[in-house]
Amino acid sequence: MRTVLGVTLALTLAACAAPPAEVAAPAPPPPVAAPTVAIAPPPIVARAPVALCERGSVAPTRDGRLLNHFPYPGVSESVLLPAPPPLDDGGACRVHPAMLGDLNRLIAASNADPAVAGKLRSVSCHRGVAFQAQTFCAGILSGRSMGFRDRAWASAPPGYSEHATGYVVDFGTTDRGGCPDADACFAATPVGKWLIANAARYGFEMSFPAGNKQQMKWEPWHWRWVGTSAAVPGATAARATFSQARKSFPARPRPE
Repeated sequence: MRTVLGVTLALTLAACAAPPAEVAAPAPPPPVAAPTVAIAPPPIVARAPVALCERGSVAPTRDGRLLNHFPYPGVSESVLLPAPPPLDDGGACRVHPAMLGDLNRLIAASNADPAVAGKLRSVSCHRGVAFQAQTFCAGILSGRSMGFRDRAWASAPPGYSEHATGYVVDFGTTDRGGCPDADACFAATPVGKWLIANAARYGFEMSFPAGNKQQMKWEPWHWRWVGTSAAVPGATAARATFSQARKSFPARPRPE
């Protein structure tokens, strides 16, 4: 009996001392390939053709331009204020109030320069859609064989003019020296040279410089206000209005 118990005890102790049998870990599942998702190209937004001058219609391009001009929202005329003398033109020149501070400073600086003192004047300021239609269509309906694209080189179609924003002044000079208004020769006049050298200091930039890639006529008289920096009150809204044009076709000269 003792022998049997001893053998049983020995077997039990041996079993306890033996290391446990290793259990193989389950194999990891095979990797599952991620499903391929086809990315569709952005849809082409069809823009309705714009009727012009009762002579036909033109379809805007994908970026919204019509005959190379960007669309601009018209500011309410109730917001506009008369430009300060000598730009007021008997009240005909009305501008966005946000630009008045810089415009006053520009006028004061020009009057302080003997070369151009008292010579600065305005040719055109805010133009509503109806007035712009008259301006644009006059070149089409006057009997000249001028097509829409030829006309748009020098004048924006209604709804596509920077003048509608109230932030633009077409400058002129009282000392023309034989140079007509709104002509490239304005750049060679004392006032034209002064603006090219100084207007950016007062938040103005030349929208259509010489050789611009927007394919617009060089307009050294046409200046839009964007403020000397985005921190200037009202400048953020002005810069947002012209953001497409400023990014795609930078003005020159221009503020920082």
